[in-house]
Amino acid sequence: MKKAVSMFLTAALAVSCLAGCGSSAGNTSTGNASAGADSSASDDSAADDSAADGSVFKIGSIGPTTGDAAIYGNAVMNAAQMAVDEINAAGGANGYQLAFKAEDDQNDAEKSVNAYNSLKDWGMQILMGTVTTTPCVAVADKTAEDGMFEITPSASSTDVITNDNVFQACFTDPNQGTASAQYIADNNLGTKVAVIYDSSSVYSSGIEATFVEEAQNKGLEVVAEEAFTADSKTDFSTQLQKAQSAGADLVFLPIYYTEASIILTQANGMGYEPAFFGVDGMDGILGVENFDTSLAEGVMLLTPFAADADDEKTKAFVSTFKEKYGDVPNQFAADAYDAIYVIKAAIEQAGATPDMSASDLGTALTGAMTSISVDGLTGEGMTWQATGEVSKAPKAVVIKDGAYAAM
Repeated sequence: MKKAVSMFLTAALAVSCLAGCGSSAGNTSTGNASAGADSSASDDSAADDSAADGSVFKIGSIGPTTGDAAIYGNAVMNAAQMAVDEINAAGGANGYQLAFKAEDDQNDAEKSVNAYNSLKDWGMQILMGTVTTTPCVAVADKTAEDGMFEITPSASSTDVITNDNVFQACFTDPNQGTASAQYIADNNLGTKVAVIYDSSSVYSSGIEATFVEEAQNKGLEVVAEEAFTADSKTDFSTQLQKAQSAGADLVFLPIYYTEASIILTQANGMGYEPAFFGVDGMDGILGVENFDTSLAEGVMLLTPFAADADDEKTKAFVSTFKEKYGDVPNQFAADAYDAIYVIKAAIEQAGATPDMSASDLGTALTGAMTSISVDGLTGEGMTWQATGEVSKAPKAVVIKDGAYAAM
């Protein structure tokens, strides 16, 4: 049965005052918290043996751990493995251990479906993924056919939650667009706004549409809406010239970090210095190869996570992640970490056991999702609607001194 997915903000996103925000893919593990994503082959074998006799929950994950979007996939897999190891060390879920296995899809829908089938052969009962939207839409249809529970950490299009068995740990695209316009207006960050977006991307165009609508509602003047496509994403001089000529003092970028780095570089070459505001796809811009990160100074983006936050939960997560993987975790890592704990909460709420079939487990966990509340890295008291959307308050960060800082 299809869901009637709302295009409006959830109650949490209606809050007008917002506060501030890898490496290698994880392997199967049922070890303790110190095992990390580099578990040994013997640990993997033990996990498979335990899973075969129904004594562990088998969680699979799919995402790009190689290719252009690898910064997302690796962050997700590493953080998910961290959460699995912590949960296992603390006694598991309902007293049962978790097994985790990740597959690379290179941000390709066909490869993602192949990865899903491979994980099914492994015995996957729950899917934490996929990481990016287009592969997630393709895989979501497969999980629906199989009745398998799926929660994506970062695929934000409403298209991925059309089926009843799929939930999101991240904000939906429409919510990001609306919340961004509200934040810009409420904090007087700009008056004349230009938008540069990818019209060939469901993610980008979905955010752009709701941003423009809400910007007009909030009294912002949208002076330019400039599109590009996947086939024309290396030269943005025309779009930037139109924004500059229209007098835009803020440019909204609902796009991914690679294209954003090119836009910032080309704007600098033109002497055009508006404020830039982005969304979660820009998290990763500081890691773009050969990009002068000084050009990102002052760039703002909406995100549910700030690595420099001073609460104990965030500090512990960041410290452990850096120790294990030598990198500062981004919001994709935080959403994935939370997603594993959401699975644990749903398992416990449902009273589920690993000897259940994937479809029976899927039914149980789907039913439990609207009854749980999770305090995570990306939100306190996170809840889920039957539509699959999460309710949590967004935050904004600014790039300052080469790092993300809460606004």
